[in-house]
Amino acid sequence: MASAREVKLRIRSVKNISQVTRALQAVSASKVQKAMQAMYRTRPYATKAWQVLTHLADQPGRSQLHPLLAPRDEVKNTLVVLISGDRGLAGAYNTNIVRFTLQRFRDYPTPVRYITVGRKGRDMMIRRGQDILAEFSNLPAAPQFADVSAIGRLAVDEFLAGRADEVYLVYTDFVNMMTQVPTMKKLLPLEVDSGEERVETFSLERQGPPAAYIYEPGQDEILDEIVPRFTALQVYQAVMESLASEHAARMVAMKNATDNATELAAALQLQYNKARQQSITSEMLDIAGGAEALAKGG
Repeated sequence: MASAREVKLRIRSVKNISQVTRALQAVSASKVQKAMQAMYRTRPYATKAWQVLTHLADQPGRSQLHPLLAPRDEVKNTLVVLISGDRGLAGAYNTNIVRFTLQRFRDYPTPVRYITVGRKGRDMMIRRGQDILAEFSNLPAAPQFADVSAIGRLAVDEFLAGRADEVYLVYTDFVNMMTQVPTMKKLLPLEVDSGEERVETFSLERQGPPAAYIYEPGQDEILDEIVPRFTALQVYQAVMESLASEHAARMVAMKNATDNATELAAALQLQYNKARQQSITSEMLDIAGGAEALAKGG
């Protein structure tokens, strides 16, 4: 059995750890609220962009309207944009999204390359020998659209150059503070037929007849601008969803760690009390034995 001194040192160490985890929990609780607000602010813009894009794509000869809307006759190469976190201490958040990605593309019929967003996902994919085309890490704590637009632009360039025939986006969808779900969506070629499915996280209820649009300067110019921008917007929305999911997962993980540390400190305190009581009892027995020996000797 450990001595009272050793147990007391362990109690102090556990309490110090609980203070750190409690502080991290408070920081994550603050950050997740900010991330949720930023995530919700992008939804009206994304919804309106989707409505305009859907209206344009409903025109005759859709596949000839823009290269990003045209599916390839044969898929030879696949590109995956994987979004994870830069830091740990978030429970199984990073492990879950990487495991989900590897399971989805384990037996994929075409060669798969990855664009990783986040240091943790990059490191895990490299350790597993995956083909990394590019990596983006150390994004700002509150990323703006300009901070992540290069990710979408790279995916678009690879698709237009023919080095990727399809592009998928893998991220963690924020449902609520306790639930975050790994999600995969097809990014390119843009599929407007599944509109409800693709923008379910930021769709708004449409009431009344469909909106009528007058395009200026013209349909082609609008498509050249809105299709690449909406692709980048989907990446930005996925980054914001993943960021909120990461902070929520870290908050829950730190809360669990704090609770466990508190329980462990209480158990160690009980052990310390028992060790201290045993030590006092032993000392009292020694004193009683010595007094009895002196009495007999007298």
